[in-house]
Amino acid sequence: MTEPEFLEPDAIVFLHDAALREYGGAHGLKSEDLLHSALGRPMNRHHYAEPGTSDLFDLAAAYAFGIAGNHPFNDANKRTGWACCALFLKVNGHDIDVRAPDVVERMVSLVAGGMDEMSFADWLRKNKA
Repeated sequence: MTEPEFLEPDAIVFLHDAALREYGGAHGLKSEDLLHSALGRPMNRHHYAEPGTSDLFDLAAAYAFGIAGNHPFNDANKRTGWACCALFLKVNGHDIDVRAPDVVERMVSLVAGGMDEMSFADWLRKNKA
């Protein structure tokens, strides 16, 4: 895999603010450390995984899992996690074709432990546009 384009913290905050503008919720970053930890998850996966064992969908799932699970924001963590996942894939040449109710169901399941990160990555691959 070529070097992927990773997301910058400012882009994540922008996506979070956009989610709040569109759907409402409590503003504010709860913890910058939790945000940076979540953003480091896909980078670490890319740099330290055995060669050939990780692809862009695994990295996108790491964004979704890290942001939604770490809860760095006061609200909209799942929405922001999904937006980051989708944006990461988009800037790296992939689109996802899923309906909003399916996204909600999968993100809730991911955070609640009903679906693990690898299963989420598989779901992303199956729904590649």
